[in-house]
Amino acid sequence: MSLEIGRTVLERACREMIETILLCLPDAYKGTIYRIGKPPGLIAERITSGIIDRNGMEISWGLPSQSDYNRPGKPWLAYRDEQGRALEAMAWCVETQKSWTSEDPPNDPRDARGIVDGEEPDYHHMEPVLVKRSDLSLNMHSCIEYPRNIDGNMIWEKSDYVVVAVIKIHFHPHTIKIGSPEAKVIKKLSRSLGTQLLSYQLRQDSLNVVQQLAKDRLNACDILADSLRNAITKSGLVFSLIKQEIGFLREQWEQLLRDQRNERNIKVEAIERLNGLLLSMNGEHGALSEDLIGVQKRFLTLHLPPDKGKNWVALQIEERWKDFFADSAMPPEKQEEVWQTIDLLKQSLGFGREPEVIEQYDRISEDVKEDWVRLIYKENDHFDPLDIEKIINILTHSGIEIPSQAKSGKTLAQLKALAETVKQLEQNTNFLLRQVLNGGNHRGDVGNSHGVSEAMEPGDEIYELPFGASDGSS
Repeated sequence: MSLEIGRTVLERACREMIETILLCLPDAYKGTIYRIGKPPGLIAERITSGIIDRNGMEISWGLPSQSDYNRPGKPWLAYRDEQGRALEAMAWCVETQKSWTSEDPPNDPRDARGIVDGEEPDYHHMEPVLVKRSDLSLNMHSCIEYPRNIDGNMIWEKSDYVVVAVIKIHFHPHTIKIGSPEAKVIKKLSRSLGTQLLSYQLRQDSLNVVQQLAKDRLNACDILADSLRNAITKSGLVFSLIKQEIGFLREQWEQLLRDQRNERNIKVEAIERLNGLLLSMNGEHGALSEDLIGVQKRFLTLHLPPDKGKNWVALQIEERWKDFFADSAMPPEKQEEVWQTIDLLKQSLGFGREPEVIEQYDRISEDVKEDWVRLIYKENDHFDPLDIEKIINILTHSGIEIPSQAKSGKTLAQLKALAETVKQLEQNTNFLLRQVLNGGNHRGDVGNSHGVSEAMEPGDEIYELPFGASDGSS
């Protein structure tokens, strides 16, 4: 609903305008430009003021130490026409969007300063800077609340323009007339200032658009990154289910070989022996004992590959036994039995791939058997669809003869399809993430563009000017 221009840029534009007027009009000696804020406040505030020397060569800049129009400025309700209050030319320029020329200050009904303060007659010309509303894109659903005059009528209601600034030029006595060439020059230059301010606003709009695009890009990245995290999480879950299914196949394969050889399950017996040794301590160190028994029972449900199984035993079981020995009075011979049993447990983990064991299984060809053993005992740290496909194909071979052969084949086929879908989702998300991050302008270019540097500078404050554009008549 308003123009936004940095203070530094606004001051520069106003100084250039005052300098142009003072250098071109020999009878003008001082110039001031007021910013008119957005409605309904229409706060009038001095932006800059300059006085040219007697030689017409050098301009001194500065604002009066005390003034109602110094920052933060004077609101519309404080300077509009009201009964019992001295009339001001500022109110006329803002409300009517027309200029005011004081060619005879003693008889000027709007020479508020001279009337109130009794100062020297002030010969001056004031010109509103207009901006046409149609030159800016307004929100069609927005509702601009314009202020009202003393009669309750809304100002600018039928105008195509709004006032964004007022130029005041002081002249030497008796050198300015209503409708004089000097007044016309100031009017022309006021239109130029309106166009310049509009240009800065368009540059600022461009910066805002770039910044918003950058924010939108980052927001999109956050959304895509969240999708990527979900995809990775699901991918890990699916791969974990695949490894569990292969572990279950590995356990059935070993049981198939033990049944053929009429051998006991050494792994189960080792765990039972370790638990029995704990129970023989008659409840001593109950918490440690119960924890260790629970961990050892859990190991039987994991179906880990041999190397990972040995690592698990070392970290989860051996370390707990060391803690147990440190706090218990278990006899040395019992401790030695524990270590021997743990070694036996580790040795049992590779039962299904021992050459002398699998050599006797002759229900499938050597090539198929070799692939089968290699695949189900392979230490996989990532999803390999080719390996899964080979396992599924082998499970269709009637010679395997494990109980869950058909069911496991179907389960692996479904998990493989799901894993590939999740992997594709992850790849697509990564691609989109890169596209969003690298798309459009490079972030480093945003703050270095010529337009941005002119429309806004570091440390600038934002001045809001009402919508509109650059022309109007007095």
